[in-house]
Amino acid sequence: MFRRIFIANRGEVAVRVARAARALGISPVAAVSSADQGAPWTDAFDEVVCVGGAAPGQSYLRADAIVQAARQTGCAAVHPGWGFLAENPRFAALCEQHGLTFIGPSPSVMERMALKWPAKRAMREAGLAGIPGSEGLLTDADDAARVANDIGYPVLLKADAGGGGRGMRLCHDEAEVRQGFTDASAESLAAFGNGDMYLESYMTGGRHIEVQLLGDAYGNAIHLFERECSIQRKHQKLIEESPSPALDDAQRKALGEAAARAAQHVGYAGAGTIEILMRPNDGTLCFMEMNTRLQVEHPITEAVTGIDIVQQQLHIAANAPLAIAQDQVALNGHSIECRLNAEDPSNDFQPSPGVVERFDIATDVGPGTIRVDTHIRQGDEISPYYDSLIAKVIAHADTREAVIETMLACLRATTIEGVATTVPLHLAVLDSPEFRSGDYDTRSIPGWQPAGANS
Repeated sequence: MFRRIFIANRGEVAVRVARAARALGISPVAAVSSADQGAPWTDAFDEVVCVGGAAPGQSYLRADAIVQAARQTGCAAVHPGWGFLAENPRFAALCEQHGLTFIGPSPSVMERMALKWPAKRAMREAGLAGIPGSEGLLTDADDAARVANDIGYPVLLKADAGGGGRGMRLCHDEAEVRQGFTDASAESLAAFGNGDMYLESYMTGGRHIEVQLLGDAYGNAIHLFERECSIQRKHQKLIEESPSPALDDAQRKALGEAAARAAQHVGYAGAGTIEILMRPNDGTLCFMEMNTRLQVEHPITEAVTGIDIVQQQLHIAANAPLAIAQDQVALNGHSIECRLNAEDPSNDFQPSPGVVERFDIATDVGPGTIRVDTHIRQGDEISPYYDSLIAKVIAHADTREAVIETMLACLRATTIEGVATTVPLHLAVLDSPEFRSGDYDTRSIPGWQPAGANS
C-alpha cells in the first residue's frame, strides 16, 4: 500500500478521500488554490500545497503544477476525485510519466471511454445495447439532419467529449438539428477542445440508472448493484437512491452481470460507473456512457453493500487483486442521497455564494441512520469559483419507506442560514406521491414546479 498520496481536488471529495486514506494508514496531501488556502477543511491533510490562483484554470486544472507538487511532497500516487482532471487521460499519462500512480483506470481505457461513440461501440461489443442513433460520429449538419429524419424526432445532439450538459441540444425538427449541430459543436470545441458530435433518439420519460463497478489489473470485475439517478435539473443529479425502484430482481441481476462483463471487456481497473437509460415504452436498458471515476453519489452504494469504494480504489491502484467476489456482494436495505447545493431552486437554481452563518444537519433521527459528507463548517464562505455542493446527506434504512421517512426527518430538522440551499426542494420531492410510489422519471422534478425548475 502507498505511504503517501496526493489528492488533486478540493472540498468534500478531497476530505472523503483523505478519510479513506487515513483508515488504511496512508498520509494524505492536498492541492489547494489561493482561494482555498487556510480553509478549515484543509485540516484533514498532513500537508497542503498551493498550486495556483483561485480560478480552476489557474490551480486545480494545472496538471503540471499538480504533478510537480505530488513529487516534491514525496507522494507515490495521485487521486483525482471527481470533476477537474478526474477523467483527463493526458493527466493520467503525465502522472505515470513522472513515476506517480494514477488512482483510476489506465490512460488508454480512460481515453476510449471518455469519447462517447467509442465507448458505445465497446459496450455494444460486450453485449450492452445503445440508444438508437447515428452509427458513428456525424460529419456535418447535413449528416445530422439525414440521420434525424431517418430515426424520427425528437433527437438529442451530443458532443463526443461532452459532459455536464455542455455540447448537448434537444431538437424537434430539421431546422433545430442544423442550428443545434453548429451551436453544440462550437460549444464543445470551446469547452473540451473537441467539436465532434453524434446523435441519439430522445426518449421522454425514461429512467436514468447507473451500475457501480470495480475492476482490477488482473481481469476481474464485479458490480455493486445500481443507483437510480432520474431526478435531475439541467442534466445535473439532485437525488439518488439504491436500489432502483424501477428494476425487479431479475432485471437487477442481468444488468449487473452485463455491466461487469463490459468492464472486463475493456480491461477496466478501478472504480467506474456504467450509465443506463431505461426506455419508457418497453423497459429496454440502453447504454449511455461510462464514467471512469468515483461518482458523487457513491455513498448510497456503500450504505447498501457495506463496501468502502474509495478504499477499494486505493487497493486496486496499489496493484492488489479484488478481494471481493461477486457472490460476496449483497444488498442490505435501501439508501437515498440528497445533494445540498448552495443554490436557490425557486430562482432557476441560481448559485448562492456567501457566508454560512449557521450549519446544523440533524443526524439523530430515525428509523434509519444518517451519514453527512461535507467540508463545510459554520462560518465558512461559499466561493463563487467552484461547484455549489456543500454537503451530501445519505440516509439508510431497512426499507424504502423507512429511508424516505428518515431523510424527511433529517431535513426537516436541519438548519442552514446565510445562503440559499436545495433543502426545500428535497423536502417537496421526498414527500411527493410520485417519489413515494417510485413511479417517477427524468421528465420532471416531482413535487417541485416553480418557474424555471425543470428548464
